[in-house]
Amino acid sequence: MINKTRDRHVSGRGITATTITRFFLVLGVFTIGLIIVFFAMAYMFSAIKWYSGGLLYVFFRTFNNNIIEFLVLSWGCGFLIIFLIYWRKTLRYIDIIVEATNQIVETDDQQIQLPVELKHVEDQMNLVKREALRNARLVQEAEQRKHDLIVYLAHDLKTPLTSVIGYLTLLHDEQEISARLRDKYLSIALEKAERLEDLINEFFEITRFNLNQISIQPKRVNISRMLEQITFEFQPMLAEKNLKCELSMESNLEVVCDPNKMERVFDNLLHNAINYSYEDGVITINIIHQEDGVRIVFENQGDTISSEQQERIFEQFFRLDASRATKTGGAGLGLAIAKEIVERHNGTISIFSEHEKIRFTIFLPAVS
Repeated sequence: MINKTRDRHVSGRGITATTITRFFLVLGVFTIGLIIVFFAMAYMFSAIKWYSGGLLYVFFRTFNNNIIEFLVLSWGCGFLIIFLIYWRKTLRYIDIIVEATNQIVETDDQQIQLPVELKHVEDQMNLVKREALRNARLVQEAEQRKHDLIVYLAHDLKTPLTSVIGYLTLLHDEQEISARLRDKYLSIALEKAERLEDLINEFFEITRFNLNQISIQPKRVNISRMLEQITFEFQPMLAEKNLKCELSMESNLEVVCDPNKMERVFDNLLHNAINYSYEDGVITINIIHQEDGVRIVFENQGDTISSEQQERIFEQFFRLDASRATKTGGAGLGLAIAKEIVERHNGTISIFSEHEKIRFTIFLPAVS
């Protein structure tokens, strides 16, 4: 953003400098030419033998006697004419630029075209228009994904809700059902109710989502202990797919961060690693202590994520699994929020995937 602002300032100064330079160049050429003409006329007057009485003689005698005054008057008239010409040209540039600004807000891809003298301004305006169109497309796509996701979630609510109502109705109507079947039906109804709760939570997540409201309250945190605690809490989920989670890090390593926000980032990355891992696999978490900061790497074995998906994976409401009814299908906000949280810590988060491996890397800079 700073570079773009600096480029616009440089372009503005370039146009001003060019206009002023051309003005003084034309004025200088005019001045030199005027002096040459006046001295040539004075020389011609002195070289010709005149006879008194003629109008031409009277004019040249008056000119010769007041040559300095004529020179100053002529120069003043020429200066005024040149100034007015460049003043009108400047006003014309302003009119052209003002008219061209209307094209920036247009939604077509037509390039803005300005005179050659305004080439720098043309480039900057086309850059602004391209960025505006790109941002508008991203917003529209995000809104469309959000709308589609709400429709999908609304549809998904019916299935677990119908199951819960069905099994509870069965338990209510069948008074003499066996204890084994009663426990089975209650277990299924509870599972569907929990899925229903997850979907409702996703609705809340979508409706209250606003990245601008994320605030950071940094403090010194033992990140080693935090990750140990998080991985311990995920043991039941790991066991469901017979996964192992291996930690490689220094003990009692401390960083400056917001513990609640960073815990959400790690929780999301580990949750995704479990959901998109092959069964009987290994999830590794490495913390690398560097002079300029700390690098945290989450890696798991799973289906390779394409380069196109990698480019969009941190977008709002983007999901790798676009299916409507999957346990792994979330609102597509986790990674977008994780990216925002990391960047609020002046850090970076990136993804790399190839050969059935998925790797997320977080870098948190050292804070004195």
